[in-house]
Amino acid sequence: MTKRKTGSTECVHAGVGPCEDSSSITTPIVYSAPFTFKSVKELIELIEGSSARTQPEYGRMGNPTVACVERRLAAIEGAEKALLFSSGMTAATTLFLTALESGDHMILMKDCYKRTRDFMTVFMNKFGIRTSVVEPALESIEQAIGPATRMIFLEMPSNPYLHVVDIEKLAKLGKERGVTTVVDSTFATPINLRPLEYGVDLVVHSATKYMGGHNDIIAGVLAGRASLVEPVLELLKNLGGICDPMTAFLLDRGLKTLAIRVAKHNANAQTIAEFLEAHPKVTKVFYPGLKSHPQHDIAKKLMSGFGGVVTFLLDADFEKTARFVDNLKIPRIGPSLGGVESLVEQAVIMGYWDVPRKEREALGMYDNLVRLSLGIEDAEDIVADLDQALQKV
Repeated sequence: MTKRKTGSTECVHAGVGPCEDSSSITTPIVYSAPFTFKSVKELIELIEGSSARTQPEYGRMGNPTVACVERRLAAIEGAEKALLFSSGMTAATTLFLTALESGDHMILMKDCYKRTRDFMTVFMNKFGIRTSVVEPALESIEQAIGPATRMIFLEMPSNPYLHVVDIEKLAKLGKERGVTTVVDSTFATPINLRPLEYGVDLVVHSATKYMGGHNDIIAGVLAGRASLVEPVLELLKNLGGICDPMTAFLLDRGLKTLAIRVAKHNANAQTIAEFLEAHPKVTKVFYPGLKSHPQHDIAKKLMSGFGGVVTFLLDADFEKTARFVDNLKIPRIGPSLGGVESLVEQAVIMGYWDVPRKEREALGMYDNLVRLSLGIEDAEDIVADLDQALQKV
């Protein structure tokens, strides 16, 4: 299947609307809580839907800067409509609270962000919504579908093992069974993958990561058909997890260089993954761009690039793995990914330190598991840094 590739031209110019018509080359930042009207008649027309005006009366209901960036995001993602949120978690949780009700069932991949899994299996369970956490494979997802299943939610690629599911087949399965399919495409970005083009219903992003690109904002995105996105907007107005205009402005700035940065992330990660796979002190590397990856062929079919995250297992215990991380000079120790700086984490500490060993190992969180988020530094410098740290293990 031939798909339209998102490139730098779209990232810079897509979705241009009234906000940019001010003649400013950058998106203006509009800071206002209330928005005024010329007359009572104008307000009534807006409420009744007969007005050409699109700006609501209050900032929690909508903001010109945010709306401008939402149009750009929709164009980049190939969606009818996109919404901005205060974080990626807010995007996901607002969707769950909108689309699911007591008695419903949801399917979630085992390999995923811990906070997403906890929200569904702990918090939403209080309201009678059941979640099945399954292996990251189409067969496991299909087997878990039941009469009450309303949603399938997966990451593509997943966190931290970078599993890849054939979402084209998943979307077809969802339509056949009447189940909404949602892909968190944060790790891929619209540059490497546009899930909506393969029939997926909705896409979620943590815009904090690659879209923002500079480790200086927190924001989230939901995109898809307007009929599915608009009910989420109505709940967002009540819950209030909106994106701040300054954050939207910084996100817009990041989007304009998204294609350029992702190309560098992709190249760096491929080089580092190949280096690590050949290193005697590394026992296993997880990266979709490697032929050894179990879903490499699926990734090649669906993706135009394989992302900037490389996960690997060291031939080491907890202490030696910690020593390796400490001895790195370029990647800084920290969570998150997708910024221009490389970041590294010993995964068991960052997200699972409070989980008993037996439980965390059942989730694949081993003492020697390292997640490396590549920035845009020169690949040869990162390789040299990794090599010197590995020699000290």
